[in-house]
Amino acid sequence: MKRIGVGLIGTGYMGKCHALAWNAVKPVFGDVPDVTLVHLGEANEALARERAAEFGFARSSGDWRKVIEDPDVDVVSVTTPNSFHAEMAIAALRAGKHLWCEKPMAPEVADAEAMLEAARQSGKTAVLGYNYIQNPAIRHIGHLLRENAIGQVNHIRVEMDEDFMADPDAPFSYKHQAASGYGALDDFGVHPLSLITVLLGPVASVMCDMAKPQARRKTSEGRERDVETYDIANVLIRLENGASGTLQFNRAAWGRKGRIALQIFGSHGSILFDQERFNEFQLYLTSDRGTEQGFRTILMGPQHEPYGRFIPAPGHGLGFNDLKIIECRELIRRMSGEGEAHVIDFEKGYEIERTVHAMARSFREKCWVDVP
Repeated sequence: MKRIGVGLIGTGYMGKCHALAWNAVKPVFGDVPDVTLVHLGEANEALARERAAEFGFARSSGDWRKVIEDPDVDVVSVTTPNSFHAEMAIAALRAGKHLWCEKPMAPEVADAEAMLEAARQSGKTAVLGYNYIQNPAIRHIGHLLRENAIGQVNHIRVEMDEDFMADPDAPFSYKHQAASGYGALDDFGVHPLSLITVLLGPVASVMCDMAKPQARRKTSEGRERDVETYDIANVLIRLENGASGTLQFNRAAWGRKGRIALQIFGSHGSILFDQERFNEFQLYLTSDRGTEQGFRTILMGPQHEPYGRFIPAPGHGLGFNDLKIIECRELIRRMSGEGEAHVIDFEKGYEIERTVHAMARSFREKCWVDVP
């Protein structure tokens, strides 16, 4: 591929992240085709024109279908709310476009299945926006696990906490509607599942409980509405490799801003990672001398690829948007057929979707549920 024509649908927070990534992937990595920002789609013409000028797109439309129909567009970024993913993704794939769709796939498992089938039939690349797996720290943890550095993994714990739903006086929003999904379980709980998928493999069975710290909220017009989603979820899991685990998700945890606390316990050591300390992790090895045994801090640097593509010295640190640039590079690797790409494609993404829906079923039925 000598050139990639990009279409973008949706220009909120994640839309801007995608635009930044497409603009930066060539300067950062160098060994990619030229990227042309071709066509941007938004909810109306005025907003589309404004965002196209800001992000650097040549054309804009108030109808997302025109982005997909554009013959100069090779790949489409879909960054709209979750309930729109299925229709847009399937249309893009049927039009012969490659696809970069934000997670999760869709609120309904049937829609996720239809997206997967469309990807299979199209033969095009279709990946999901699970950029946390791109963190050099997470990648190096994966290397250590494959090298059996901490022995046989027997237990994993993951907590994901933020506080954007913590204020009881905050107004009712789209994310309080059932159309957006289950709540914390699939809004951001899928991110820890993506880490488990790439580090340890699939989840076999689950037991889930969910809670609503606020059962009702006021709308912007001042009337009360029932909150239809759950801001808290607690899950017991069993992995296919035999390890046990716990997952805890909370969108109403005051003081937590972007925390994913990952603890992996093995027969010969442990690994701890906290995303609020993005550029480091803790390693404990029983092979160390007893007199010096303890957790050591592993600080990311150029020796932890692809950190060195951004910064030539350790300790300066990468950020969220840098991970999106790395993810964009991996997407291009898959599109170009350059070999194994480090991505969550629709096949792996559908496994995550099935796991989430098994958790929701477990909550409804109040029992352990096998992931189909």
